[in-house]
Amino acid sequence: MRVLIFGDVHGNLPALEKMLEKAGTVDRMICHGDVVNYGPWSNECVQLLQSLDCSCLVGNHEEFFLEGSYPGEHPVARGFFDHCYPLFTQQEIISTYGERLQLGDYQVQHTVNNQYIYPDTDINALELKENYIIGHSHHQFAAETASGKKLVNTGSVGQNRKYINVINYLIYDTEQNALELEALVYEVDQVINKMKQQGYPPLCLDYYLQKKRV
Repeated sequence: MRVLIFGDVHGNLPALEKMLEKAGTVDRMICHGDVVNYGPWSNECVQLLQSLDCSCLVGNHEEFFLEGSYPGEHPVARGFFDHCYPLFTQQEIISTYGERLQLGDYQVQHTVNNQYIYPDTDINALELKENYIIGHSHHQFAAETASGKKLVNTGSVGQNRKYINVINYLIYDTEQNALELEALVYEVDQVINKMKQQGYPPLCLDYYLQKKRV
């Protein structure tokens, strides 16, 4: 079975559509959370994945949208939430998202222990009991603990934290037990232009404008 696994779409419809086109025919799609917030197409991304029968899991941003509040103090994240949340209408769909699922040798979920896990994180300190496929940190990598447990971060579809114009995702061949981390470049200016049209606050626009590109 050829499975497309991805996450952290963050309201970025052009990136989502390009990834789906590039990935081609798959037997199953799994999104490990954070379809919403940041980008200007949260509603459209939720609706598209629903129409494709994608197995969607809940991320922290779905939790924020379901609770109707952002609990953090970061001013940029606050600016994005304050702009995006009032425009969101798909609470009923995201309320059905699960927390995790088992796929082959891997547990798929948004993250482990509610942590941001980066390429330089000491994963031995996580004391993993299973193999995991996750997202959350917006950085793509694969690592293995000293005890042989594997952790794979698919990276972000819609808001890459290394290069803002790069889409990351994963193809998992369950029969061969083979994982392929994928990356492709897209035109991020179409996202920024839509944000300008929607009247995003300057600090949110600057976040995208100041990020590195390949």
